[in-house]
Amino acid sequence: MTPAITALETVHDGWAKMFVARVRTASGQEMRREIEHHGDAVAVLPYDPERRVATVIRQLRAPVLHQVGAGDIAEVAAGLLESDDPAECARREALEETGLALGQLELVATVWTMPGISTERMHLYLAPYGPADRQGPGGGLASEMEEVHAEEVSLDELARWSQDGRLADVKALVLLQALQLRRPDLFGAS
Repeated sequence: MTPAITALETVHDGWAKMFVARVRTASGQEMRREIEHHGDAVAVLPYDPERRVATVIRQLRAPVLHQVGAGDIAEVAAGLLESDDPAECARREALEETGLALGQLELVATVWTMPGISTERMHLYLAPYGPADRQGPGGGLASEMEEVHAEEVSLDELARWSQDGRLADVKALVLLQALQLRRPDLFGAS
């Protein structure tokens, strides 16, 4: 038997939708599952290979505040896919949040972020930049009350954050590890 969703009820329709699905498994069993839906997203780690720094962001995250009492964590620029081109969306988000006008993007992967509950697939990118790519302060969109704070961090320091738990955002971890694997020359002694 082919697995199928036999019924889908919308229980919330806001920034994201919440569905309750009735799912028939391959063995024919029926089960109830909740699904969060808001579409695909992008994330990008901008890094300067000459100065060996990366730009990360911090912003208030209500779920983090709710769960652990601290409202922000180091993250990478990210956002929901608003067009058909994930690369252009990643460039737009980077400009809004970090003030960097990115050119070349390197696709790392397209991944399911939480396949047990969410429909979100995220397109993950690395992007080299230089001082001339700084177009503004970043900070996010005031209309979305983002209050994003961008900061440059040395790649070695960012690697230390990943080792001691200060880098707890999965997008940032995956992208940092991809950069370490693809460009080991940017880490450690020159």
